[in-house]
Parts: sequence; C-alpha cells; structure tokens
Amino acid sequence: MKIVGICGSPREKATDHVLKEALRMLEERGFETAFFGVRGKKISPCLHCDFCLKNKECRIKDDMYEVYPLLREADGIVFATPVYNGALSAQTKAVMDRCRALAAADFDVFRGKIGMAIAVGGDRMGGQELAITQIITFYVLNGIVPVGGGAFGANLGATFWSKDTLEGVAEDQEGFRTLKKTVRRFSDHMMGATGGKEK
Repeated sequence: MKIVGICGSPREKATDHVLKEALRMLEERGFETAFFGVRGKKISPCLHCDFCLKNKECRIKDDMYEVYPLLREADGIVFATPVYNGALSAQTKAVMDRCRALAAADFDVFRGKIGMAIAVGGDRMGGQELAITQIITFYVLNGIVPVGGGAFGANLGATFWSKDTLEGVAEDQEGFRTLKKTVRRFSDHMMGATGGKEK
C-alpha cells in the first residue's frame, strides 16, 4: 500500500522534518511512502475556470503535475501544514484546490483513501486544530476517510509547537506523542483494522 505525504511549507524546516518522521514511522510499519514538498515548486492557485470539467485536466501546467500521479496512486494521504495566521498555509490550500482537476477526470479518484493531518505552529495553541479541521474538510468533501489520533491529546491529528525553529519542533515531546498516536491509528485503518485500537 502506498502513502503520499504532502508538505505545505515553503521552508525546509519544522513541518518538513515532522512529515518525514511520520513517513519514516509508516515505512517501519511496512508501507511504501512518497514525499512531495511545495518548497521551490511552482503551484498556482486554482482559477475555478472550469477547464478541467470539460477537458479532464488542469489548464495550468505547473508542478501540480508532479503531485497528481502521487495522489491518484496513493492508498493513504498525509497532509502536513505550517500554521499561518491561525490556519493552513496558502501553499497547502493551493494544492488542495487544484485537486479539483483530479476529481473532474475521475469523480471517485479519492473515494475510500485514508487521510491524516499534521499541523505545526510557532505557538503551542496557534491555530493547529483549525488548520487540521480544514484538511479534514478537504478529506470529507472528496470521500477520503479522515483518521485522528484518538482521545487524550490527538483527537483530530498530530499537532506540534515549533517555537519557530527546527530545534523547537525536534524537542516537542508532546507533539511527537500526538504523531505516534495518529500514525498508529492511521496505520490500523490502512490495514483495514476496525476500531483502530492502540497497541
């Protein structure tokens, strides 16, 4: 089973580090993973021009064409976003919005895939849950099954306090606890487990 991780940070710092750790944990559980980061990529916002509805592809020929096959072939999706102004990054939103072209080509392209979310904020409570809620909304709208980490600290997904530094996120033990819980339940759902019981 394939899992793609999408990093919505334009910097190679905290969010990038956390997502790669999540993918490493999933590889240890036997999954094949792929990473895509927006840093250094050109991904324009969706124009809502409806070109994709008629032509079954996006008219904007940019680096989203690297993302499309990864998302199409994945069984599981992990979105990781930094928190900007109390919500997800513009780059994360652009990737999500541009997925309209995938759904236009195949209405069921996302249906039944499993999704998890990671949010990294400079403050302990800087909007991480709101950012994750926006990712979950994208999942629900597209038929992706969202999986959180369960009660007691990781209800919606993994949340980190970076203190705006790579060192800060690496030292966030509570953040990594939420990540481990979320990865565990995500893995269980990927394997078709019911209930996602924690081991």
